[in-house]
Amino acid sequence: MPWLANLLPETHLSEIGQQLKVSPQDILGLLIRVGRDTAGAFSIGEPRRYGNNFRIVENEAALERILDELPERPFLIGERGVSMSLAGVQDKLPVFVDRDGKIAIPVDGTPSTHILKPDIRRLAGSVTNEAFCMTLARLCGLDVADVTIARAGKRDYLQVKRYDRIADHQGTVRRIHQEDFCQLLGLFPAEKYEQTGLGRRGGASLAQMFEALAAYVSPAERLKLLDAVIFNILICNSDSHAKNYSVLIGASGTAKLAPLYDLMCAAPYRQVDQSLPQQLAGKRNANELHGNDWRQFASAVGLSPASVTRRVQELSEKVLSALEEALEQIGRAPACNNDVGTNLLFLVRKRCQRIGRQAV
Repeated sequence: MPWLANLLPETHLSEIGQQLKVSPQDILGLLIRVGRDTAGAFSIGEPRRYGNNFRIVENEAALERILDELPERPFLIGERGVSMSLAGVQDKLPVFVDRDGKIAIPVDGTPSTHILKPDIRRLAGSVTNEAFCMTLARLCGLDVADVTIARAGKRDYLQVKRYDRIADHQGTVRRIHQEDFCQLLGLFPAEKYEQTGLGRRGGASLAQMFEALAAYVSPAERLKLLDAVIFNILICNSDSHAKNYSVLIGASGTAKLAPLYDLMCAAPYRQVDQSLPQQLAGKRNANELHGNDWRQFASAVGLSPASVTRRVQELSEKVLSALEEALEQIGRAPACNNDVGTNLLFLVRKRCQRIGRQAV
């Protein structure tokens, strides 16, 4: 049940359950109704009988209306033939994007190829923020999902290409299996942070995540996870919990760390908790991290302390050198909020300088 629960969203379960007349606590019952297109390769429900089936979104106004209605109609619940689910707390919509860039809603179990993430009302400039952080990670040599900024009417949205989908020359889309770290560890979504309710520990820790990666994938993949952890700390991504790291599993059973996704800087938002989602050497405040903390963390996860502190400094320098290029790249999109981007550059630069300096 923990594994299956991680295929469902963490919000709107009451609305989904009410619409489908299924208890929000009935994990399998919900998945039977909305699980024909989920994260990874699993499709739960009636098998797809033939080809790709979808409904074209006719125009920009129609897309804007769909995005506006997502809080009340998550994943377009209730529409005939629509059965899809994605984990997380943010409103999002899986879609099919054809070769001409036309957006469509997949139905009858057709795999989606992209995910649309509309701007978050309470987090001003969230689309620009995520695009900046994802672009910055790619410029620093990290493997990340492909993203573009777009606009439908008054709604900005991020279009994310799904790395767990592959389309052949005939247009047939194949699903690639993935599991997030909560699934790997057998934890429920509520345990994605190291500290669970009332500040108690018991959720996913960095040590558990590194151990799982070494045991189920490869010890060498820990270096990629190390880069991801360091980068998320450098950009102040306070939501880099266990469900925001995943493993891709090929048909032959070979596995690797999945490209990074959901990268966002929390620094501009005073209302957002900016502590670390998993403790590092017992600390949850990145400003308090020094060389000894990084070395203690390295020993806990089975890595070389000297190599880890060196990598913190190297990545700090890479981020600092790539900031302006990242801003320039996303600034080419008409929907980019340049004021938000400029502020992000300033905040991340200041944070990187401090963390890199203290990592000696």
